[in-house]
Amino acid sequence: QVQLVESGGGLVQAGGSLRLSCAASGSIASINVMAWYRQAPGKQRELAAAINFLGGTNYAASVKGRFTISRDNAKNMVYLQMNSLKPEDTAVYYCYVAGGFGNYWGQGTQVTVSS
Repeated sequence: QVQLVESGGGLVQAGGSLRLSCAASGSIASINVMAWYRQAPGKQRELAAAINFLGGTNYAASVKGRFTISRDNAKNMVYLQMNSLKPEDTAVYYCYVAGGFGNYWGQGTQVTVSS
């Protein structure tokens, strides 16, 4: 069993910044991929950013240049630094991890960007 605990969401004005954190614990041997997905009201869940064990990253076109994903392998944590936030970034953000132990999702944290 793997537990994911997210933190750092909240309300921010357009142009502001937030940093999301996700801590993974439980029966984890090694985590291959750590990622942040997001789901806006009435829309499908989409990948915002992902990072593999070696530090290779992948970003959605809509967040590239504004968001930075990073991870601490020793602590099994992943972070998402979000700068220059826009109202269209408003969504529930979900932490995701995958490895030999399977795939797991966090409970989600709300990010609201006001105009």
